Amino acid sequence: MTPRRILVTSALPYANGPIHIGHLVEYIQTDIWVRFQNLRGHRCLYICADDTHGTAIMISAQREGIPPEQFIEMMHAAHVRDFTGFDIRFDNYGSTHSEQNRRMCEFFWRAMREADLVVEREVTQLYDPVAGVFLADRFVKGTCPNPACRAPDQYGDSCDRCGYTYSPTDLIDPVSTISGAKPELRSSPHLFLQIEKLHDFLEEWTQSGDHLQPEIANYLKGHFLNERLRDWDVSRPAPYFGFEIPDSPGNYWYVWFDAPIGYVGSTLQWCERTGEKPEDWWWNPETEIHHFIGKDITYFHCLFWPAMLKTAGLNLPKKVHIHGFLTVNGEKMSKSKGTLIRAETYRKHLDPSYLRYFYASKLSSRVEDIDLNFDEFAQKINADLVGNVVNLASRTARFLEGDTLAAKYPEDGGLFAQAAADGEAIAEAYETCDYSRAIRIILAAGDRANRFIEQAAPWTLKKDPTRREALRDACTIGLNLFRQIAVYLAPVLPRLAEQTGRLLNDPIVSWRQAGEPLTGRRVEQYTHLMTRVPKEGIEAMTAESREGEPTAPGAGADSPAVPPSPTGDDDAPLQAEPLVAETISIDEFTKVDLRVARVVSAEEVPGADKLLKLTLSLGGEQRRTVFAGIKKAYRPEQLIGRLVICVANLAPRKMRFGLSEGMILAAGAGGAEIFLLAPDEGAKPGHRVH
Repeated sequence: MTPRRILVTSALPYANGPIHIGHLVEYIQTDIWVRFQNLRGHRCLYICADDTHGTAIMISAQREGIPPEQFIEMMHAAHVRDFTGFDIRFDNYGSTHSEQNRRMCEFFWRAMREADLVVEREVTQLYDPVAGVFLADRFVKGTCPNPACRAPDQYGDSCDRCGYTYSPTDLIDPVSTISGAKPELRSSPHLFLQIEKLHDFLEEWTQSGDHLQPEIANYLKGHFLNERLRDWDVSRPAPYFGFEIPDSPGNYWYVWFDAPIGYVGSTLQWCERTGEKPEDWWWNPETEIHHFIGKDITYFHCLFWPAMLKTAGLNLPKKVHIHGFLTVNGEKMSKSKGTLIRAETYRKHLDPSYLRYFYASKLSSRVEDIDLNFDEFAQKINADLVGNVVNLASRTARFLEGDTLAAKYPEDGGLFAQAAADGEAIAEAYETCDYSRAIRIILAAGDRANRFIEQAAPWTLKKDPTRREALRDACTIGLNLFRQIAVYLAPVLPRLAEQTGRLLNDPIVSWRQAGEPLTGRRVEQYTHLMTRVPKEGIEAMTAESREGEPTAPGAGADSPAVPPSPTGDDDAPLQAEPLVAETISIDEFTKVDLRVARVVSAEEVPGADKLLKLTLSLGGEQRRTVFAGIKKAYRPEQLIGRLVICVANLAPRKMRFGLSEGMILAAGAGGAEIFLLAPDEGAKPGHRVH
């Protein structure tokens, strides 16, 4: 195998708040991939940085009464501490507010100017006359301009109640969330990049090769590349915390301009620290660039960023790996429910290895959301890691403590060879970010190994002094099968790999070790490698993360107490929609053809407040167009690639927007409270729901 030179990045976390478990999906996913590549013998760097510029940072620093530079240094230390606590290992973790990043911004800007991509245009925005700043959407609140809604206290981009989208200038009676002042309309010059001039290049890059997952390439083609690309506003007027544009005094590069450049700036920091040459990384076509991002920033990383790299003459990404969002217990993370959990809070109560493993067991190569259900979380850790993997070591190592493994690897019926042969399939799964598949193959090897130990029964052999060598052979086999699994899980569970190396006096440093039996080594004293998930730890963690919910209307000291449901579920949804009294036969039910389907495209319907147009794949070439009233609960980009349940034999219905050829199933009260039904992991498009 020819060693590869690989540079990997994750999206830069914004320095305006702490890291939480939703953020960690991406950084754990990336860290696993980087550790795997290095274990395979490649040279793989992991580069990241804090994203530190913008109005939000400036205002947060003002509220703390400290300079922005001090504020971002404080957040940088907190972020590094959180990442380190979850065994996320960067080669360089920098800051976009660095001299290296300023130099790289100027380098990119000169290239944009020389390519004649920059144009100046007047922009009218809301301005806070008290705070003296132009107001971004999230810093304005007012009454929803939708005549059918008029909900108060809505932000400047969309209404939480009705889902209506608008510009901040459309709000009725807007106020600044910074000072409470009534905003004024003011104009200022902004600088734009005309990326439409690179349309042909972007279309070719996104639609050819394997730079993007297929669903992402299709999404970009259907939503952006099928029409003229809009100019990108890349400047903001003073006051603004960021880098002033050298040839446009009083204007600053917008945070989304200098954030991706931070990948290069942080690499430059690493090069200056280590004596490496930057041209070997971002300018050498033999270096692979891999970006890991969430699906919400697809537009920036798959259109704007490649356009900037192409213009500046740097390497284009070999692959942009895009993942979905995290839900907790089937819902968006919530402070009131204690599910918006900070990394720091998690570490107080639970082992970070648990979360690394759980995310790995859920992550696939597709752009799919993953759900952290705490009951499933505990069951998976207890069964997979404690009951399967660690169980192998605990049932064998104790019998050889202070002694050595057999001098020659014993006959094991082909178990070691079978697991060694699995190595390439596991490696392929890691390479393609299909971690859940890798985990399934590894656990199957663990099941085989545990069956062997059960049959060999070393605890029985221990009782017979004449069978000491048989005991040594059985434990040598068991510990070698365990060590194979520890090698394969090393990218996911680096702590377990380190513990295994100490136990068997052979550090895990290479993927090849899974194919080479270990013999004659001293076995050290066994200590617990992992314990079961403490239920009280989950409860304490969510309790600490929970913010007090407002008292329900009408609930006071004199209100009668309502006994809780044994399950903890209230009956409000059932009261709102009582059970249907009339029953149906099984024959009537089987007439409904329910199928698993994958959303291959999703788009808004012009003129429709509630509808999204979905194209569903039922497997192979089978497609259905469905109009679904879920716009207030889901954005189109959230749906691409996810599995849904479709009524496949519903008679087509002619609507003024087009022909709807089915229905997708959802629960909830409607409006923003819509929850799509989805099958469990392993279901495929075309599977019938019985």
